[in-house]
Amino acid sequence: MSAVIPASQPFWIAPFTGLSPRCFGTLVAQLRREGADEVRRGRPWSLPLEDRVLLVTAYWRTNLTMRQLAPLFGVSKSAADRIISHFGPLIALQPRKQFRKSTVLIVDGTLVPTRDHTVAERSKNYRCSTNHQVVIDADTRLVVVVGRPLAGNRNDCKAWEESGAKAAVGNTVTIADGGYLGTGLVIPHRRQRGQTELPDWKEEHNKSHKQIRARVEHVFARMKTWKIFRDCRLKGGGVHHAMLGIARIHNLALAG
Repeated sequence: MSAVIPASQPFWIAPFTGLSPRCFGTLVAQLRREGADEVRRGRPWSLPLEDRVLLVTAYWRTNLTMRQLAPLFGVSKSAADRIISHFGPLIALQPRKQFRKSTVLIVDGTLVPTRDHTVAERSKNYRCSTNHQVVIDADTRLVVVVGRPLAGNRNDCKAWEESGAKAAVGNTVTIADGGYLGTGLVIPHRRQRGQTELPDWKEEHNKSHKQIRARVEHVFARMKTWKIFRDCRLKGGGVHHAMLGIARIHNLALAG
């Protein structure tokens, strides 16, 4: 059975990866340098590396079932499932380990509806979801850290520390919304008890803070065009690998 959407035809790349053919080639080259295409024991892969990467991104992009996705690449359902399980973690973004002294970061949490109830809980969106703490560079808008997924009913204050995002960021200046009260992050000014309104200078600070923090919401809006985040059927760490992989692709697309 021949593939319907092979990576050898560049016009398939942008719809299923959000990348230009040049950026997609950069991603494949990076994965090859990282050992993703090394010869392993057992039966060889039926698809070249480029098609395997495209299959994984097409799954994240469309959230098709294996029965729908496999014929598009000329493989069986089980082969498509193995490719996604094997290459999802390989595409994952590696967290940045060092930051310049002048770097300012922005953090926020987002909920991803997830069917695996061992990692998800009913949350404020009334669906079983996972909470993902995402940290971006305020200047470049690149994703630098994605915390481990936690149950969707976990509030952002606890998720910030328990997900590992706090440890990854260290002492770097980080902006957050008012839900991160008591975490030591830079949050908006709040009225004190008995105070009816804030001084003008605090209102100005809050306005500036809101404008800058909106950048992380813009990142979420771009990442959630990937339909895997509307109803994730992956089990275990699959939702985490999808978030990390899409964050890496987002960075590549943004950097051009």
